[in-house]
Amino acid sequence: MYIKNISYFDQRTHELIHGDFRIDSGPEGGILPVNKVGGDAWDGTGKILIRSFVCAHHHAYSALARGMPAPRKSPQNFEEILKYVWWHLDKQLDAEMIKASALVTALDCLRNGVTFVIDHHASPNAIPGSLDIIAEAFESLGVGHLLCYEMSDRDGEKSASEGLAETKRYLSHHRGLVGLHASFTVGEDLLHTAVRIAEQYDAGLHLHVAEGLIDQEKTRQKYGVGVIERLDQCRALDFPKTILAHCIHLNENERRILAGSRAWIAVNTESNLNNQVGLFSNAGGLEEKVMLGTDGMHSDMLRSLKTNFMVHKEADGLNMETAYRRLQRVHKYLRENRIPGDSENNLLVLNYDAPTPISKENWLNHFFYGLETTHIDGVIRQGEWAYRNGQPLKGDAAQIMADARQQAARLWQRLK
Repeated sequence: MYIKNISYFDQRTHELIHGDFRIDSGPEGGILPVNKVGGDAWDGTGKILIRSFVCAHHHAYSALARGMPAPRKSPQNFEEILKYVWWHLDKQLDAEMIKASALVTALDCLRNGVTFVIDHHASPNAIPGSLDIIAEAFESLGVGHLLCYEMSDRDGEKSASEGLAETKRYLSHHRGLVGLHASFTVGEDLLHTAVRIAEQYDAGLHLHVAEGLIDQEKTRQKYGVGVIERLDQCRALDFPKTILAHCIHLNENERRILAGSRAWIAVNTESNLNNQVGLFSNAGGLEEKVMLGTDGMHSDMLRSLKTNFMVHKEADGLNMETAYRRLQRVHKYLRENRIPGDSENNLLVLNYDAPTPISKENWLNHFFYGLETTHIDGVIRQGEWAYRNGQPLKGDAAQIMADARQQAARLWQRLK
């Protein structure tokens, strides 16, 4: 693909380079400036080209929750939010609902400039084959993925056994992660088995860590150590692909252990605010591990970035440069772990007509205070158009939304 007369923002140098570019196709393709292009080059006059976004922690299974019936009992704390809302919802999911949720999520990702998703799935009564359903849905619209199934002992031996089988089956033919819910719902046998599977398939773990105080309290009651200490003891933190979501309630020793580990952290500020569980802190040398996710609330990484910046600017003096690196660090995670599908030929075309000059020195000011996802004019995935003129190039957006509403109605009926 060739694009002419466009300004390309190089995220490594923060330089805005105007000219013509060749974008190579394929999972390992790149972008290069060229001196001359043919007449079939796409004209990007007045537009800006930037690297697309990646979500470091998502829950596609929650896509049909928006506007759902109120829980039978009003939650009074985080444990009850899990029990009466999310653990009630995930048990009602079936294959059709999982597919509709994944398609809606993939479509929403493209609309918001996200071309790769690290997803954490749960459907305790529809586990076998669920990861393939999500993978196929994402791929049908051109969205890359790194998936896992959220294993837990909370729903009994059968569910845990099926989660293990699904994880091994999927990892035998896909790149993915070994999913766990959280330490306080994962017993010793399941945790150690998950670590062995991660080792066997050259994967890592993906789990919630100290999102609420209950995770620490119940872990200490059951096992005599904190969550990070427990994970460290079983070598779960040794894998460079391991992702720990949230990491809010950590003591000084746990921060020291985590800082010295190979694990990464996915921060989800809006979800933490919504659940009133507290805020992440980078104290103890954790900043270089931080990536950003949405925790299933939406698929807008620009929104997640701005919320993270504004909240932590007040809470701990976060600046724009550091916040921007948090957004971009997931690219480093994928690159260093040699996970394909996120090369530099994944791009966004922005129709951003700024009222003030743009330069290397002030680009981040435009990024944080001017740029919105409504400025996304097109999405390029692996060197080919994936989204243009408000529509995906693959799939029928109207049909996807209609099917989602039908499946949402079925889900909501089960929730009553």
